[in-house]
Amino acid sequence: MKPRAFQQIDVFGAAPYLGNPVAVVLDGSDLSCEEMQHFAQWTNLSETTFLLPPSAQGASAGADYRVRIFTPGAELPFAGHPTLGSCHAWLQAGGNPRAENIVQECQAGLIRIRRSGRRLAFAAPRLERSTPKPELLTVIYAALGLKPQQVKAAQLLDNGPVWLGLLLDSQQTVLALMPDHGALKTIGQKVGVAAIESTLGTTPLIARSNREARAFAPALTQTKGATQEPVQVEVRAFAAPVGVQEDPVTGSLNASLAQWLIADGLAPRSYIAAQGACVGRTGQVHITQDDAGQIWVGGDCATCIEGSVSL
Repeated sequence: MKPRAFQQIDVFGAAPYLGNPVAVVLDGSDLSCEEMQHFAQWTNLSETTFLLPPSAQGASAGADYRVRIFTPGAELPFAGHPTLGSCHAWLQAGGNPRAENIVQECQAGLIRIRRSGRRLAFAAPRLERSTPKPELLTVIYAALGLKPQQVKAAQLLDNGPVWLGLLLDSQQTVLALMPDHGALKTIGQKVGVAAIESTLGTTPLIARSNREARAFAPALTQTKGATQEPVQVEVRAFAAPVGVQEDPVTGSLNASLAQWLIADGLAPRSYIAAQGACVGRTGQVHITQDDAGQIWVGGDCATCIEGSVSL
């Protein structure tokens, strides 16, 4: 083992410690897949990343660095908050992009990232979507405690990770869900749920819709530096099949939801999504679609832990 530079970054938080943490090992050279996976399991965070030099092919295409992304249970080809957190750590450690936008190489390909102050945003990768089979929906609804009439639309969303996306009838329904995570793990399908309610803030909904969120809401809204902006979309992510019961704030899911909802005229071209209320977080994901049709998924990043790790 040797000491390696290490950072733990809070991503998508309204203030530090209110978003989704990612552990970043800034030098993943000479670590095996098994060693990376073991460390990711030990950190017990939703994701842990390892930075590497770009491959020859990636470098020729403009990549600044390469990242490998692990949950406690598996490696991912792409994930959103680890992308932004890893980029933030790379920049904090003195990384210099070769062009205006940073280019990250991962198993899903090359991901462009742009920065504006503390906020970073990644270009959502290509999305493939399809209609889920009725038998899958039946078992998922049962695991979530949903009635079919509470679901307005459903799509299988694949931008590296594969999510079953469900558009529900209200933010109250989203926040009140109490899933059977054991059943979801057995089914083997990650599920993202969302609801759209124009100009509604999160705090009143939290207070009347969910007992866990009620307990957290007073502390969160009084946290120094936390700014509760009006949101149009409430999101939750259930990922028991990869060892994470509920992810606090999920960039890949928000990216695929935005591509789906905007393309189908269900959401505006620019909005803020809230996520994490039911696990004590105030995640804010900033979605914009540029004039070329590219979806950008942005959030604030903050370094919370910096030092070294022996690996």
